[in-house]
Amino acid sequence: MKYPETILNLIECFKKYPSIGAKTAERLALSTLDLSDEVISLFATSLNDIKLKIKRCNKCNNLTEDEICEICKDSNRDNGILCIVENAKYINLIEKNNIFKGKYYVLNNLISPSNGLDPSIIEIDRIIKIIKEDKIKEVIIALKPSIEGETTALYISKLLEDYDVIVSRIARGIPNGAEIDYVDSLTLEMALENRNIISNN
Repeated sequence: MKYPETILNLIECFKKYPSIGAKTAERLALSTLDLSDEVISLFATSLNDIKLKIKRCNKCNNLTEDEICEICKDSNRDNGILCIVENAKYINLIEKNNIFKGKYYVLNNLISPSNGLDPSIIEIDRIIKIIKEDKIKEVIIALKPSIEGETTALYISKLLEDYDVIVSRIARGIPNGAEIDYVDSLTLEMALENRNIISNN
């Protein structure tokens, strides 16, 4: 049986999402038929609005509907600490856990020569401008433990050496409960470099 063109088009749309294969896209498309008119209307409006209304914060690159995002506007946050992340998803993760009260800067990309992404994508001048204007005392680099993440972190920390700011990185290493047999070499290297002293006898 061949589906009507409308369903086939929706299946193709769902397949555009990361990690959505043909079977999952088909299931989502058919499930859409069971949604109420109100949900379908909201879904359609949201898809349209996300392209029309969502933009990058002029200061930190976070996702926002305004020129400046809510975090940058928040006067109760600690202006002295800046956390550099790869994308807005990491901001959402940190904020949900309520573990950080400083400000953020979103890179959107990591240095990756093999993918044609050279150091110019970092826009280090924008980071330095924030450091100067907000009198940042510490920059926390919170990037994933990959070759691209390590390269980008080293590049940023090197360029900030001439500025009166502490540059730190989130701790890396072997997760609690993980078997060393299944830990990749980069994570193992990070664990050794960031080891904790438990006795100095």
